[in-house]
Amino acid sequence: MSNSSPASPAALLEVRNIAKQFPGVKALNQVSLTLNHGEVLAVIGENGAGKSTLMKILAGVQTPDSGSLIIDGKTVSISTVEEALDFGIALIHQELNLSENLDIAANIFLGREPNSWGIINRSQTDIESEKLLKRVGLNLAPQTLVGLLTVGQQQMVEIAKALSINARILIMDEPTSSLSLHESEALFAVIRELKAQGVSIIYISHRLGEVNELADRVVVLRDGENAGDLDRASISHDQMVQMMVGRNVSQFFPHRSRQTGDVVLEVKNIRTPANPAHKINFSLKKNEIVGISGLVGAGRTELMQVLFGIDAPREGTIIVNGQEVNIHSPKDAIRAGLALVPEDRKLQGLILEMAVRENMSLASVSRDQKTLGIINFAQERNLTEEMISAMKIKTPNDRQIIQFLSGGNQQKVVLGKWLAMSPAVLLLDEPTRGVDVGAKEEIYHLMVELASKGMAILFVSSDLEEILGISDRVLVMHEGQLTGELSRKEMSEESIMQLATGQIREPVKT
Repeated sequence: MSNSSPASPAALLEVRNIAKQFPGVKALNQVSLTLNHGEVLAVIGENGAGKSTLMKILAGVQTPDSGSLIIDGKTVSISTVEEALDFGIALIHQELNLSENLDIAANIFLGREPNSWGIINRSQTDIESEKLLKRVGLNLAPQTLVGLLTVGQQQMVEIAKALSINARILIMDEPTSSLSLHESEALFAVIRELKAQGVSIIYISHRLGEVNELADRVVVLRDGENAGDLDRASISHDQMVQMMVGRNVSQFFPHRSRQTGDVVLEVKNIRTPANPAHKINFSLKKNEIVGISGLVGAGRTELMQVLFGIDAPREGTIIVNGQEVNIHSPKDAIRAGLALVPEDRKLQGLILEMAVRENMSLASVSRDQKTLGIINFAQERNLTEEMISAMKIKTPNDRQIIQFLSGGNQQKVVLGKWLAMSPAVLLLDEPTRGVDVGAKEEIYHLMVELASKGMAILFVSSDLEEILGISDRVLVMHEGQLTGELSRKEMSEESIMQLATGQIREPVKT
């Protein structure tokens, strides 16, 4: 680490003209920002805008090709994570890095345990951990196994771990992506408390409502460059979206009325294994987009998994195009004309080590095989090229390993994989989770286009704005029960939340 070159004493951190290039990709080009003491600075942008690369440079995971970092008015060099920690910079990753087989105290001080003659001083780690846990509002014993904690509690342990090294700058990357509403609110309270204590926070999120609520300032990146910034008084959803995508997104939710066709999917008296006490009944028509809303734990994903044959129902009937179907596996569901884009694309929707082409053809590989089980590679290439073009997937070529694509482009590959099968019913579980606003807009337009061409779409979303913006009807669930159904005219945040919290109404006639 080296220190020189005085800079502005007002800012805790200054980033000046940082550039970073990877083979064939200019990730950052002359990016600059400042972070003040006790400030929440949101850094936003579409997937691929350069946010993650910039944060990794600040945290010592990567080094810049050019530009300078200035802390407390002095130019510094940060080339390792250890050097970043010495300067008080800690990165809290979206995917938490905790050892579930160790307790909280052991995780907080892992690799930095106070010891005498090689013997860990457990009493000291417990005392220090207890102080840190109180600071983040976590009322748990330091001896509690991390594996027993909720994701939200583990997030707080990560923050406590960062504070244990006297972090002055906390970088939070999509911190609420796996949290419930209650856990998110608890995190926001901790962020406000840390800010009051003088800790500076760089907050990255695709959830612009959170940014609006928390940020003192917003820095927007687009295509690896500064696209602008907003002070507290100027922060609004429309302003942020416009700066992120470089255009006025006046038709962000492209809903339009359509004449619905015949009933494509009927669900009669289905009881899911997760919530066997309740019977679920509903129907879905051709040309229709129906949203499923509800709070965390409402049973929405569990219902989708039964429809797609991942889990077997305890009771009930599924009818597709007027024919009762026995769905005991995803193969049965695919054969019946159903397709599911799952909630977790990385775990359930993709094989990250494989190429775009191989992932795109996964669902249709049996259909496109030659005799003797040999894959028709020419047909696979044609299919992939067609879907890359139709879905506007940004990839150097169809041989690109899919883990190196942005989240939005990964999601488009999952969608393309199923659209190649021309399903009658498309099931989408949180289709825009973890993708930027530009990719969200493209997915919404795709959903409307597919419905206009006759497809029936059933989608789960935790984003009320999304439910209200794209749905023709909405089904609302609470603790495994379908508490009501709302027509487009009846839909509002208030009417949905009443049903989502347990108020029951009779379904409307469709």
